[in-house]
Amino acid sequence: MTMKKLDLKNIQRRVVNSQLQGLITTETFNQSESLPLVIKPTVDHIDLPDWLITNHDFINKKLLKYAAILFRGFNIDTPSIFEKFGLAICQELFHENGEHPRKTVSGKVYTPVFYPPDRKLLWHNENSFNHRWPMKIMFGCRQPAKQGGETPIVDSRKVFQLIDPKIREIFIEKEVMYVRNYGDGLGLDWQTVFQTHSQAEVEKKCQQNAISFEWKLGNRLRTFSIRPAVIKHPQTGELSWFNQAQHWHPACLDAITRESLFTSFKSEDLPRNCYYGDGTLIEDSVMEEICGVYQQLEVSFPWQQGDVLLLDNILAAHARNPFVGERKLLVAMGEMTSYKEIGY
Repeated sequence: MTMKKLDLKNIQRRVVNSQLQGLITTETFNQSESLPLVIKPTVDHIDLPDWLITNHDFINKKLLKYAAILFRGFNIDTPSIFEKFGLAICQELFHENGEHPRKTVSGKVYTPVFYPPDRKLLWHNENSFNHRWPMKIMFGCRQPAKQGGETPIVDSRKVFQLIDPKIREIFIEKEVMYVRNYGDGLGLDWQTVFQTHSQAEVEKKCQQNAISFEWKLGNRLRTFSIRPAVIKHPQTGELSWFNQAQHWHPACLDAITRESLFTSFKSEDLPRNCYYGDGTLIEDSVMEEICGVYQQLEVSFPWQQGDVLLLDNILAAHARNPFVGERKLLVAMGEMTSYKEIGY
């Protein structure tokens, strides 16, 4: 299915209440009230981080409704001002940097996860396979790609609503088991991800984060993590399709990559794989249907330099389109929480 394009020239404009009138306008995607909400300045040289601190409740309310907010025209195009933006949204930003192959740019600002530019990085809620994950994630555009490179976003509440109820119930009951193999020559090794060379320290971190593990020959590690597939938002109570099955299941890989992996690895030794929580196989046809729902719902817009996209990580999944040319984005995450903290 062809993805919807966000036409910023054909959006419905609404001026916000008198407290904010004259400083910003909000714009919605067509008349559907779809994500993202677009906020633009009406005057020059607004200090967006300072404005956010003053209007924190307004932003939180809009984020819970729309799941995503695009700030456009505020020129947030350096790591320092982007980090200031992040700290205006979240009191503390995530500072660990071992889980994905990304680089620290400045302070608690990172590059996006590395992924081949000629392939699409599929939709996911950030770190939902981990016991701890951010409630909010932010992207800032320093330089858009010459072609492509959009960050498609999807309302995870709508994903839940559109998935076949029979499939939903199976995932709610069984959950998702994420299986990861480290040190087999592909992907990050456990020393990088766990940021230690001590097996005892790895085992301690696994126990703290509800991860089962086993050591294989040659100082290699396999981990198993069972996580919910669907959760309720702690503030709104809305059900959200919150997992990364399509990010881990081999059926969702392109044909060439999938063939190459199965030529090199047994199924249980793949760098990443996922199953139902009881260890049984998730059918390829089920994953194809889930991916079809994401594709149907995704919304994409072309990046402009200085843009910042703010997502509620439970309510919105994100992806990355293939691109040509240099693409420079900044990433920050905050309001870390865990499944246990929200009742799972």
